Amino acid sequence: MTHAPRERDDETAPRERTAAPELRPVPDPDSPPWGFWEALGLLLVSFVLMLLTFAVFIIPYAVYRGVGLLAFGEFATKDPGALLVQVLSILPAHLLTLALAWLIVTRAGKHPFFRTLGWEWRAGFTFWRSAGLAVLLLLVGIGIAKLAGPTDNALEQLVRSSRAAMLAVAFVASVTAPLVEEVVFRGVLYSALRRLAGSAGAVVFVVLIFAVIHVPQYWPSYGVIATILLLSTVLTLIRARTGQLLPCFIVHLVFNSIQAVFMVLDPYIKRFAPDEAAPAPGLLVELVTKLFGG
Repeated sequence: MTHAPRERDDETAPRERTAAPELRPVPDPDSPPWGFWEALGLLLVSFVLMLLTFAVFIIPYAVYRGVGLLAFGEFATKDPGALLVQVLSILPAHLLTLALAWLIVTRAGKHPFFRTLGWEWRAGFTFWRSAGLAVLLLLVGIGIAKLAGPTDNALEQLVRSSRAAMLAVAFVASVTAPLVEEVVFRGVLYSALRRLAGSAGAVVFVVLIFAVIHVPQYWPSYGVIATILLLSTVLTLIRARTGQLLPCFIVHLVFNSIQAVFMVLDPYIKRFAPDEAAPAPGLLVELVTKLFGG
């Protein structure tokens, strides 16, 4: 008697018992697995994280510099080294915000992060169209700023405080800020609001929240405020029109990166063309130093 058939059965048995892996459906970005309170919590926690990381960075630096408690406020807002620390502290706050956003969006790893947020091209928005729109928005913003006239504010003073601070702002603007801001505002927050209040309500609410956060901070820089509102409105409308976050990110990334390049090259531009200035630094600083906006 031969045992060959039994050996063949044994070989095929494991394959027969192995079930195909279950594929989880990717949630629709407009019908996310998170709710409004989770989205609002992410927004609030992101600001708390910025305060905490700034404190973690600035307090040891102040102690090292021998700054007393009474002089701490002025030191933290005017000392060039302290202003540099303020910008650098944004980086860990950004990373922690992204980590929290990942937990909310993926439900702790159950869903893909980017696809759940809408990281695709749709409705005719290609990379080059998005980049072209960013350039157009930047030119319009520069025109608005010139018509409104120069108005100084605290964030522009931060950029002028030192070359190191300016480079740090440019780095944050072109590396982490576009991703974090789009994930929080038009990714997590917009998606939850759309399900709660509809597309139009979500657009209005996101733009208003954005304005409430930034307008007091940049008053009375009217041109910068108008550009902030324009950029936020366009980005949110793109999210509503396409149902995707990727086009918003590319517009935001290109918008910030062009300004970052001009900011870095500004001293060299002035050396060869002293009468020409780079695009208004306030437009870039707004989108960077306090995490949200553009």
